[in-house]
Amino acid sequence: MTRLDIEVNGKAAQAEIESTALLVDVLRQHLGLTGTHVGCDTAQCGACTVLLDGRPVKSCSILALQAQGRAVTTVEGLASADTLHPLQEAFSACHGLQCGFCTPGMLMAASGLLARQPHPTEEDIVRALEGNLCRCTGYVNIVKAVQQAAHTLAQRGTP
Repeated sequence: MTRLDIEVNGKAAQAEIESTALLVDVLRQHLGLTGTHVGCDTAQCGACTVLLDGRPVKSCSILALQAQGRAVTTVEGLASADTLHPLQEAFSACHGLQCGFCTPGMLMAASGLLARQPHPTEEDIVRALEGNLCRCTGYVNIVKAVQQAAHTLAQRGTP
């Protein structure tokens, strides 16, 4: 067993893990953050996307120890207190979700995009989300939701 020390959603977290443990499994099983979904286990679907030092990564494809000493943000870390993040609000308002299974990964990929590029084009959004699969929505409303969130964040002057 190896001790893992990471920051998750702005708070220090520790876990005793096997050296082969995947980040997604540590988040879900050791830290109880089940918003990060396990979909395909092959890094194809994007349901497990989290931010690692602000960059979207598929947490089923990296060892937890690769996150040692780094900052991880999960979908649980998007909202603050009782206020939804503009992305979460926009996904609801624009009907950017149906079954919701892909939604955490979509939110995190979009969050990473908006942090890097606050005024993305439709093409930028499509490119940022291309590693995240949705079997329900057809992506049109997801793209609209990201555009709306970008507009909201720009009006508020926040990333």
